[in-house]
Amino acid sequence: MKLDHLAVAAESLEIGRAWVEERLGLRLQTGGSHAHFGTHNLLMGLEDGFYLEVIAIDPVAEAPACPRWFDLDRFSGAPRLNNWICQVDDLAGLVAQYPEAGRPVTLSRGDLRWQMAVPEDGALPYDNLFPALIEWAGSAHPSARLVPSGARLERLVVSHPQAAALEGALRDVLDDRRVVFEPGVAGLRAEIATPTGVRVLG
Repeated sequence: MKLDHLAVAAESLEIGRAWVEERLGLRLQTGGSHAHFGTHNLLMGLEDGFYLEVIAIDPVAEAPACPRWFDLDRFSGAPRLNNWICQVDDLAGLVAQYPEAGRPVTLSRGDLRWQMAVPEDGALPYDNLFPALIEWAGSAHPSARLVPSGARLERLVVSHPQAAALEGALRDVLDDRRVVFEPGVAGLRAEIATPTGVRVLG
């Protein structure tokens, strides 16, 4: 299991774009739509095959027959760094090990093909701070199609009252020194090195 991307949730893409671009001093790029969950996104390419996503409910999309991923049906307020997404090689095996991560849902957009573990109610454990698990099919990956931003994720701080339990649950499978667990109020904080210095998303 390794970091794949980060997701900033917002009430609209326009609001999310303004929030991220003001804080990072960098421009987001066009993403696409996710018909299965009625959402759409904007993207930013970071170094090391990593990327940042701004995601929101698509107001013109048909409402899905299931709860939306990333707990977006219950999202409100200012944009925030809402989820961290980890790439795995065997999603079925990891879901068997961590059934609370959700059930695999097969998705596609253009030639991108992937499976994502999504809980039945859309909400991940530990107040949505358990990582969302993704398995990409083939070699196609969004990061390869994005214009490099010159930015790099330095550190992702996962804060939660039960941080030790969450860290312990992932200790044997998570391989990324950038991820740090700290006790405290539930939330995420990404420290991102940009051409103008280190900026923070939280």
